[in-house]
Amino acid sequence: MVSGSTTNGTVASVSRVLVTGAAGRIGRAVLDLLAARGIEAHALVLQDPGDLTARHVVAGSAADPVAVRAALDGADAVIHLAAIPTPERESAGDVFGRNTLSTFTVLEEAGRAGVRRVAVASSWGVTGLPWTTDPAPSPAYVPVDEALPSQVEDPYGLSKQVDELTAAMMAQRHGMSVVCLRYPFVGGFDERLRAHAARLTREPAAGARDLWTYLEVRDAARAALLALDVPGPGAHAVHVCAPEIIVPFPTEELLRRYHPTTTLRRPLPGRTAPVDTSAARRLLGFTAERLIDG
Repeated sequence: MVSGSTTNGTVASVSRVLVTGAAGRIGRAVLDLLAARGIEAHALVLQDPGDLTARHVVAGSAADPVAVRAALDGADAVIHLAAIPTPERESAGDVFGRNTLSTFTVLEEAGRAGVRRVAVASSWGVTGLPWTTDPAPSPAYVPVDEALPSQVEDPYGLSKQVDELTAAMMAQRHGMSVVCLRYPFVGGFDERLRAHAARLTREPAAGARDLWTYLEVRDAARAALLALDVPGPGAHAVHVCAPEIIVPFPTEELLRRYHPTTTLRRPLPGRTAPVDTSAARRLLGFTAERLIDG
């Protein structure tokens, strides 16, 4: 069993972690972090790319209990990242059905196998802001917190809402600790994140639905690992993002321009992100460390 510490919270005391969706952007960063901590990784992917830093790789769907059982194989924790990431690439039924069934299956099989520590990738999409169409939505208030009323009208956002309800049920059913991480736009300090920043700097309106928030992928991975250290039973959903917005403009100026009906509950000086991440600090000991202009 491996236990240790970081500069920003503890590393979970786990010895073998199943990562679903391990070939994805966050999944690969999680595998790298587990390897750096000396924690054995198992991976569940739709297709094995052949280059994953995991001891045990299973190719199959996270919605298939047989594949999930094979991938678990003695794991004592799960980081569940497998999902269709937007409502735009698949049919509405596929997005909702596959995402929710995958989360149900992974948590049910993990619980039956005795796993009691799980992190689940939720999303900023649970707010309904990214893909609600007409009229373009604004949050009721900022900083946005976990209690913000949802405006979801798309199958992806709905699937993440259901995932969080599934987490609560599984925590009760199996006595698990399940933490749902509401990720914003995630990328590395490479072409993806810097190109996103450049685009939103040219077109700030394009970032209004996400409130110009982001998270560097290594911070996203670290949040997932820290989530495994939360004692159970219980289920939690927390927002995680960088403490500053991705564009070089004052936050309050952007809010006045693009969200004039939103209530400002407290001052947001400079480029302060208009999202309350205090729950993640309290629960996980997590604060994002990697800033795009740091």
